[in-house]
Amino acid sequence: MQIGVAYSEPSQQIWLTIEVPDDAKVLDAIVRSGILRQFPHIDLDTQKVGVFGKLVKLDTALRAGDRVEIYRPIICDPQTVPRRDGFGGDED
Repeated sequence: MQIGVAYSEPSQQIWLTIEVPDDAKVLDAIVRSGILRQFPHIDLDTQKVGVFGKLVKLDTALRAGDRVEIYRPIICDPQTVPRRDGFGGDED
């Protein structure tokens, strides 16, 4: 079956479409994708993973068309960071 594997860093985003066996789990897809070789600093013991934005465990079974996502750790407290308005203008 075909699934996607996605990972994003500030300077690079990757989305791979790969074939996995019908009984594949999330970890199987991540390993098969080769993404751990491209980004050796990914630590699946500490980083969260999901399927279509929903957190899942590495042993979660996949279905055809799923998108496995590897999430980076949050490095700042979202409640202390000023919000950006998204318009690129100067703030008053």
